[in-house]
Formats: sequence, structure tokens, C-alpha cells
Amino acid sequence: MTATVHVISDALGDTACEVVLAAAGQFREGSVRIARLPRVTGIDEVERYLAPHIASGEPIAVFHTIVDPGLRSQLAFTLRHLDVPSVDLMGPALDTLSALLGDRPAGTPGVIHRTDERYFRRIEAMEYFVAHDDGRGADDLSDADIVLIGVSRTSKTPLSMYLAFQGYRVANVPLARGVEPPPSIFEVDPMRLFGLLSTADIVSGIRERRLGDGESRVRAASYADPEEVARELEEAHALMRRLGCFVVRTDRKAIEESAAEITARLDAVAAARRARETGRQ
Repeated sequence: MTATVHVISDALGDTACEVVLAAAGQFREGSVRIARLPRVTGIDEVERYLAPHIASGEPIAVFHTIVDPGLRSQLAFTLRHLDVPSVDLMGPALDTLSALLGDRPAGTPGVIHRTDERYFRRIEAMEYFVAHDDGRGADDLSDADIVLIGVSRTSKTPLSMYLAFQGYRVANVPLARGVEPPPSIFEVDPMRLFGLLSTADIVSGIRERRLGDGESRVRAASYADPEEVARELEEAHALMRRLGCFVVRTDRKAIEESAAEITARLDAVAAARRARETGRQ
């Protein structure tokens, strides 16, 4: 069976979509379809939107993120009246924070999407990533928040892109067997330098799939050879130890997991340095 989750929001509905996708990942692929009604300003819009879906008899639910308390209350009443299962993703969070802070929420939709300082930092970080991906711009890494090093197919580029979207200026530099890395690597603060490692089997398998068939496979046979890959990883690991960088295993991990490990390490280092500075004062 396939069901449709309708995301209703007085902003864009991105937050609710992410929650639905996370939950849907626990079920059979393709069993949940997402539709969205963004920038809602009145309950009549919701009623008109839902009417044909209810009339069709298709299985539906609503996930909503409405910050305006009046509209949120109207929506909850309407969904109960229409007997549509629903999840309020904003109300309980606002109520909890309001009680915690002793303050009332502003009730402004789409605050997270405003073009504030965070937005411009994210744009700057994405531009930095593009200019420093796969060894580009590696002659000067002094402005990087994070530098990733690793052999080919250890998730350097997707991880860099994910971290850049979070606002970090990320450079990544590929390591190849028998090739010295750029001198700038040795000038990077080891606390900002992260080595990515995987297993020879996984790296070899990814490379094998990327080679395809025909002449390219003949020319680059050693590229995916498990024994060659193992030696390449060993040499890369030795360099990482020499550099004193933090090593992150990317095998069998989602990009988000590796990114969380890196940012947690950065936060821990920053906290330790702050504590040390405070102790000196």
C-alpha cells in the first residue's frame, strides 16, 4: 500500500518534509509519497486543498509546521473534524520553549530561511568548497575551517559538500600512493585536519563500479585492485599519523554520521581551548 503525507506549512514546509523522509525511511521504499501545501495563510486554503484527496478515499495523513497559534488551532480542529490523522511538529516545540524561557514565541513563519548572517556564511562556505574540491586551491588552506584528506572514494567530496551547507569552509585533498601531498597540508592546524579512511573492500568495490567496462578498465586495472587499494590506504594512514590529524572511518557510515563526528571533534577542541585560555586569565 502507498500512502500520501501532506505537509502543510505557513512557510516552505522543509522541516516537516525532512521529518517525514526520516520516518518513511523505516518503511518499504516508495510506500510514502510526500505532497506539500506551503505558505498557508487561512484554513479555507487547507480545506480546499484536502477536499479532493479525502473524497478519493486514498490513505492520507498531515504533518504540519504552523507557527501562528490561531491558524494552528484552526488546523488542528479541522483535521479532527475531517478525521485526518495528523502530526503537529511545531506546536509542542513552541510550547516547551515558551515555558522554558518564560517568553512568548514571535509567531513569524519561515524564520529559518531568512537571509541573515548564517545564510550568507553558508553561501560563502559553498563557494569555498567549489574552489577547494578535489585538491583545487590546495596551495593555500589557511582560510579553511576543515581540511579533509583521503584516497579516492572515501567520501571526501560529498562530506565536504554536506559540511559546507552547514556553513563550514571545507577543502579536501586527495592522497595517491607514491605522491607527496601539497606542502600546505603540513601547515594546517592538526585540529582542523581530518583523515578519511575506509576498508580496501569497500573502496575497491566503489572504484570497480566507477570503472565500467572496456578500455578504461584495462588502462586503470590497478585502480580497483584490492591489494593495491590496501597498500594505498596503509600509506595514507601512515601520512595521517605523521600529520597528527584526527582519523574518521567512513566505511558503512552515512555522510551525516561522519559529519557529526567531525563537528563534535571541532566543538570539543574549541571548548578545551577556551577552558585553557580562561585558566590562564
